[in-house]
Amino acid sequence: MDSLSSALDLDQAAALVIEFRNVGKTYRSLLGNSVKAVEEFSLQVAEGEILGIAGPNGAGKTTLIAMMLGYLRPTTGSVEINGLPARTYVERNGVGYLSELIAIPPKWRADTALVRYATLAGIPESLIPVHVDAVIEKLGLGEHRDKKVKALSKGNLQRVGLAQALLRDEQLLVLDEPTHGLDPVWTQRFRDIVEELRRPDRTILIASHNLDELQRLADRVAIIDHGRLQRVVSTSYDETQQTTTRFRLTLASGHERIRESFPHAEAAGKGEYDVTVRSIQELNTALADLMSRGALVASVVPKRSVLEQQFREAVGESQ
Repeated sequence: MDSLSSALDLDQAAALVIEFRNVGKTYRSLLGNSVKAVEEFSLQVAEGEILGIAGPNGAGKTTLIAMMLGYLRPTTGSVEINGLPARTYVERNGVGYLSELIAIPPKWRADTALVRYATLAGIPESLIPVHVDAVIEKLGLGEHRDKKVKALSKGNLQRVGLAQALLRDEQLLVLDEPTHGLDPVWTQRFRDIVEELRRPDRTILIASHNLDELQRLADRVAIIDHGRLQRVVSTSYDETQQTTTRFRLTLASGHERIRESFPHAEAAGKGEYDVTVRSIQELNTALADLMSRGALVASVVPKRSVLEQQFREAVGESQ
């Protein structure tokens, strides 16, 4: 257990379950016009789960998060966390939250901002330095802690935002576009941090346009479009699932054998071929046959992840 986890002993309920029950949200203008941002949304998020939320711009993701945090009241239905109204739970227990847009007064120093957020989060004054130092170390902000916010790059500002979300050892984390502005090194580091944060009694929600990140990090992904839940996708591969999928094969040798095992393989570049299969079992059978004929396979990667394939189908994009 690291210093951040051990520094604060919070008395929180053990089984964290989030439940959306037929939730809807309608915005009404002064002129009487109405827009349905979310409609008939029902979903349960289990304790210990990492749930991804994906959807096109304007799909309703931000409104959904705002209702879960208690910032907005649903027009219809309810949102509960551990059997409590969402706002009541957040007020009693707190939540680690990274908003999509990070707004910190530009004249504050990075470490000063974190101290003030720690104070607002209710961390005892004597423990604030411990928590601030821990998140600065975790997010690699040591060389930037004395800088004013206005002097930070976009990526470093994003890391400060992530740091404030991790100040307390919260049982619920909500991260909205967490890798926005991060360079490839810190995008990879973010994945490591999420895996470090995963534990049986913590629930993490990640809203992102980056389907690759959600495929890597989430257990399930809720796909939203036009305010409605279109489908919930498991990011793991199911060997029994019958779904047509395209893979890119790279061969080091044995190119002349490819169509003996994959009759409809399409050349895609130097030593590369696109193949279509109906299941993981079919792919493995054909690969075993290809290698038994003397071919040397260098790599096999899906042209689209399970999530990307399902996302395109859910929002009506062409495959």
